[in-house]
Amino acid sequence: MSMTLTPAAPRWRRFRRDHRHLTGFKAGFGAATIAILLVMGLFSPWLAPHSPHHQDLMVAMLPPDWTGPHVLGTDHVGRDILSRIIYGSRVSLIIAGAVAVFASLTGVLLGVISGYFGGRIDAAIQKLVEIFWSFPPLMLAIAIVAFIGQGLGIVIIALTAQRWIPYCRVTRAETMALREREFILSARTLGASDSFIIRHHILPNVMLSIIVMTSFAMANAIIAESSLSFLGLGVPPAIPTWGGMLSDARSYISTAWWMALFPGLAIFVTVLGMNLLGDALRNQFDPKLKSH
Repeated sequence: MSMTLTPAAPRWRRFRRDHRHLTGFKAGFGAATIAILLVMGLFSPWLAPHSPHHQDLMVAMLPPDWTGPHVLGTDHVGRDILSRIIYGSRVSLIIAGAVAVFASLTGVLLGVISGYFGGRIDAAIQKLVEIFWSFPPLMLAIAIVAFIGQGLGIVIIALTAQRWIPYCRVTRAETMALREREFILSARTLGASDSFIIRHHILPNVMLSIIVMTSFAMANAIIAESSLSFLGLGVPPAIPTWGGMLSDARSYISTAWWMALFPGLAIFVTVLGMNLLGDALRNQFDPKLKSH
């Protein structure tokens, strides 16, 4: 008896062929990393074995013990490292998400306005871009935090201050290319308003680029926040952060290696996963790379 393939089989093979980048290792690893980060951040009180703030000098600087109460060891004041890493994911998740959202909204809005209307509006926005672009990102963030003060909201503002520029430049370039396309000219001829064209024709065509950029922006925001916390300019010290844990470990790097290793690994794996996901999205949706 001959066996015939069901229609679902070729459809699945066709889907995998057309979306091979989204079903590959890069996208899977990146999606799993973000999912784990979300679970850790949302369910920290239930996942953490100890309070991240509890200090006990009697168990200070204990090495990792896979069968003991402190799996990843303790720090210089006896706080559980695993618990602090789990709670630190909350800060990384909040800052990465907030910076990506605010930077994308600001950059896309200014980029679309600049590219669509052109003229003096474009020149004014690009001068603003040049002013902010002249400052190194981390130095600008340090200056803002040092001038205004520490706090979660302040860190988000400081990290957003320059990260809207890539969104603005990309959406401006794409909008300038789109505004002369036939379907835009036809909509304008039929009497469509500028706001209608932007909402229904420009924004949908730039969203794929924005989604790809957002994954990279979240990874960069985590690195920047860790750098600020490492320098003592991030969120208040009472809030556990991966960068703050690295800062605490500086004086004990030769005697308590685990204090720096595990938060460093948390930053490394998270940033790697987000970058791999962004790379997979770029390979999938970039027309120049689709044929490769």
